[in-house]
Amino acid sequence: MVVNVVNSAQTVADRYREFSWQQARGQSDAHEELTARISQDAEFCDVLAGSLPAGNKQQPNLLLAAVRYLDGPHAEQGPHGEAAYGRWREWTIRHWDEVRAVIMQRATQTNEPARCATLLPLLARLPQPLALLEVGTSAGLCLHPDRYRYRYEGGTEGRGHGTQEMGAPGSPVTFTCRTSRATPPPADGPPAPTSLPEIVWRAGIDLDPLDPIARPDDHRWLQALIWPGQRARADRLAAAVEAVRDAPRPAIVRGDLVDELPALAAAAPREATLVIFHSTVLMYLPPARRAEFARLVRSVLAERGGPGHWISNEHHTELPWITDPAHDALPPEYAHLLTLSLNEQPVALTGPHGQILHWLREPDLGAR
Repeated sequence: MVVNVVNSAQTVADRYREFSWQQARGQSDAHEELTARISQDAEFCDVLAGSLPAGNKQQPNLLLAAVRYLDGPHAEQGPHGEAAYGRWREWTIRHWDEVRAVIMQRATQTNEPARCATLLPLLARLPQPLALLEVGTSAGLCLHPDRYRYRYEGGTEGRGHGTQEMGAPGSPVTFTCRTSRATPPPADGPPAPTSLPEIVWRAGIDLDPLDPIARPDDHRWLQALIWPGQRARADRLAAAVEAVRDAPRPAIVRGDLVDELPALAAAAPREATLVIFHSTVLMYLPPARRAEFARLVRSVLAERGGPGHWISNEHHTELPWITDPAHDALPPEYAHLLTLSLNEQPVALTGPHGQILHWLREPDLGAR
């Protein structure tokens, strides 16, 4: 999300206040308190505004992760209380040159492999085999949905509940996803896939690709991006890295998503169904660039000689033309849910960590 075009202590404070209230609240008590205190600390906000360029480098997530990456105080649980915040603040200012260097070198590249639990039901329904192309791939963990196990729990409104497990035998990680749907299907049970997709080609694009297997510092950075109090996410990430350790490496291209997409998509095998997908990536682009990306995806798929589909898993405000009446009816505690869409048609609401899959309608696999 590119904001704060006017670089001032007040815009920084507003950004941290918004982050505390809209993003961290209910997700991480430590980050909620820390960012709220930063928003009320005019002197510290002035330091941030004066030494970091406006825009993505002033993301709260980036500062918080940089301090955790450097083993700053309260790295695991975050500061609680005014005295603890004072220690965090003093350490951060004293080590500011190191903290700033990490911020300028790194980006918020959270790679949440558990999102595969919400992507898998669509991937398994598409014509096989698949060629996966992920935009904003980070470490590429979501390019390996066939390397994990899944537990789908739940059912349908007014119908029976159940649990279904499936996935790669012997995988070191199992992703649990609570499922539901607004319209009861013909049979009871969670709307879960029964088989893994057949994937014959994998590729990705990222401004700064990470390799947590070959570069331990990249693994450490990915762990630092996970918020305090979310131990299960950290454990899932470590297990997912182990699950793909001996897998052939995808073709990951360093560069801009618009610039690199056409050539990379052209390299996909024609006999496979090309799936261009992304999760919580477009928030880092200005609206005009998002619209340009959408036009490019449509063009690439329309001109492709073989079958192709577009799966997006973004907050509905990032692609505002992909909307559903369900968005207006969301209670405040569910406002953070993402919209899973197939070829620009919303099909489900999903948890940002792959923990929720609420079907809105049956996917139209023929729509382009």
